[in-house]
Amino acid sequence: MKAISVRSPGGLDNLEILDSEAPGEPGPGEMRVRLHASSLNFHDYLVANGSIRTEDGRIPMSDGAGEVEAVGEGVDEFQPGDRVVSTFFPDWLDGRARVGNFKRTPGDGIDGYAREQVVAAAQCFTRAPEGYSHQEAATLTTAGLTAWRALVVNGGLRAGETVLTLGTGGVSIFALQFARAMGAAVISTSSSDEKIEKLKALGADHTINYKSEPEWGKRVLEMTDGVGADHVIEVGGPGTLPQSINAVRIGGHISLIGVLTGGAGEVPTAKLMAKQARLQGLIVGSRADQQDMVRALEVMDCRPVIDRCFAFDDIADAFRFEEAGRHFGKICLEF
Repeated sequence: MKAISVRSPGGLDNLEILDSEAPGEPGPGEMRVRLHASSLNFHDYLVANGSIRTEDGRIPMSDGAGEVEAVGEGVDEFQPGDRVVSTFFPDWLDGRARVGNFKRTPGDGIDGYAREQVVAAAQCFTRAPEGYSHQEAATLTTAGLTAWRALVVNGGLRAGETVLTLGTGGVSIFALQFARAMGAAVISTSSSDEKIEKLKALGADHTINYKSEPEWGKRVLEMTDGVGADHVIEVGGPGTLPQSINAVRIGGHISLIGVLTGGAGEVPTAKLMAKQARLQGLIVGSRADQQDMVRALEVMDCRPVIDRCFAFDDIADAFRFEEAGRHFGKICLEF
C-alpha cells in the first residue's frame, strides 16, 4: 500500500511516498479501514514543514475517512462496508476535556492517515454522516468538530444569538454554517472582498474587511447596537484577541481555537474583566461530541465547503496551496 512519511528534519520537500506492507487482519476490538480521503489542517502543516518535530518517518494527517473492510472480535458498532471518519483524540471517548497534548493524536504523536489502509481500534472512528462523500467526511475530524464544540458543546448556542467568525479557514466556515443552521446571526471577517462575497453566499448576515477596518471589534459593536457578539470564534490568537474582546458582549463567550498570529502576546485583561466574558481555550473534542455532530449533520441543510482536492501523491503541493492562504474552506487529499 502507499503511505507518506515525514522525514527528519521535516519540510515539504521531505515528504516521502512509500510502498509499505499492507496491514493484516484486525485483532480483538480492532477494524481495518480502507482510507479514501484526508483533509489539511494547520496542525498537519506544522508537522509536515517541521515546525512540530515528530518521530522520523511519522505518517502525517489527523483526518481520515474511508470504508470498513474487516472487523475483529468484539466489534459490534461497525461492519464491513460502513463509511467511517477518524477521531482526533482516540482515547477521549466522552465527558470533560481529558487531553492537553498531542501524544496520541494521529499524524503527530502516533502515525496518521496519509496511507491507503489502517488497522486501528474501533473507537478511533465514528460513522460518517449518511450521504457524505469520503472527502466531505474527512473535513469533520478536526475543523468540523472544533467548530461544533466551540458553539454547541461549550457555548450552548441558541437561536437568535450572534456569532462572530474570523477568516475563511475550515473552522470558521463550519462555525458560520452551524450557526446559520441553528438560527443564529453571523458576522464574518476576511481580508479579501472576493472571499467576503462567498461568505455572504453562505449566509453571513454581516461582513467586515479587517484590512480596511482594523478596528473591527468596534464595528461589531456598531452592527449589534452596542451589544456585541454572543460567541466569538477566535482563530488568530494574540494578534486578534484584543479586537475579539472588544467585539464580545458582556458575559459572552470567546473560543480560543487558533494561534495563527503567534503563541503569546498581551491580553487586555481589564477589558476582559469588564466584559465578564468567558475566554476558553479548546482543542477539537471527544468521540461522543463527534457522534452528536454527525447526527446533527444528517438533519442540517449544510455540506462542508471544499475549496480543492489534491491527489494523494501531490500532498506537498496541497500544503503549499494551504501555505499561500488562497483557500476558502477546506483542502482535501484523495486516495
